[in-house]
Amino acid sequence: MDWNVSTKDQNLGTMDWNVSTKDKSLFLWISGLTTNDLWITLADRIEYLLKMIQCFYYPLLAIIGVPVNIITIVTLTRRNCGLSKCVTRYLVAMSVGDLLVVILDLILRHIPIVYPRQFHFLLWVPLCNIHAALLYAATDCSVWFTVTFTFDRFVAICCPKLKSKYCSEKTATVVLGTVTALSCLKNIFWYFMLLSGYQLVNYPWFCGYKLYVVQYPVWGTVEFLHHILTPCVPFVLILLLNVFTVRHILVSSRARKRLRAHHSGKDPRDPEMESRRKSIILLFVISANFILLWSIFMVYSIWNRMSFMGYMSVWLDLFVMELGFMLQLTSCCTNTAIYAATQTHFRQQIKNLLKYPFTAILHFIKP
Repeated sequence: MDWNVSTKDQNLGTMDWNVSTKDKSLFLWISGLTTNDLWITLADRIEYLLKMIQCFYYPLLAIIGVPVNIITIVTLTRRNCGLSKCVTRYLVAMSVGDLLVVILDLILRHIPIVYPRQFHFLLWVPLCNIHAALLYAATDCSVWFTVTFTFDRFVAICCPKLKSKYCSEKTATVVLGTVTALSCLKNIFWYFMLLSGYQLVNYPWFCGYKLYVVQYPVWGTVEFLHHILTPCVPFVLILLLNVFTVRHILVSSRARKRLRAHHSGKDPRDPEMESRRKSIILLFVISANFILLWSIFMVYSIWNRMSFMGYMSVWLDLFVMELGFMLQLTSCCTNTAIYAATQTHFRQQIKNLLKYPFTAILHFIKP
């Protein structure tokens, strides 16, 4: 597959528009969207629309994503949210992983691609292969931290005999440290596969690639396994763990209700089940958020690698890739909203944290 800019984009790029340098990228996609040329298909127009949206959406997402993840990290590390130390450790790790993805992927990769003229100097910065290795390692950490959190909650809910041994802060630290180390080791190969120069085009390889990567199938297999391990395997694991968890919850809830009704003659409110319900809602919402926002990116990543290896039974237009990137990056900025929506104590701590600067100023100026 040719990863150079498509002919349609080249034709659009050669049009002579009398607009400022700052606005040329945006004007390019507006022109492609509104032109009546017959060679521009519906799929092309959708792609141009998404790229036009990205010109505003990506900077806005970065402005929101960095502070909300920092606020989440600070709020959770204060440990006043009513969550166990084990759960807090996983949620902090997930927020750190999301923050790194926002910085390395959204800010340092996608925004320069959306505004190539403003970031043209990157073409002479020989750091792309290092950037790619760090970016993919951070992405792996972000994804697999979600898996480890899901597995921890599965053990806590479905395996009471293992709960006391596994669901501890010490175990969480070891698990998260192991995932981080393995993610870094796994993605070292990108350093050797890719060139140091940036391309500033929105394809899965945003760096130039070395000739032997195309010539020898072993490197294609390595990349294919990379996409299988992230996000395909996590996707399946999260689905299975949630299915088993739901099944266990339904069975245990019915048995507990029957037992309490038998002893009291009625079905009273159960504080333990209420507490468990909040924890389960948090788990399921985080899992659903990952599955929904990563689905398109996962499908396109596998299809792209298969098509590059010569297996292409279905054609996917480039707008699928653009939409997949947008949703995947959005997933790195949604966990704060999930915590605030499902955890009362977290909402209160966020309010206290946001009020603190103003309270400190008033206290300072108060005579």
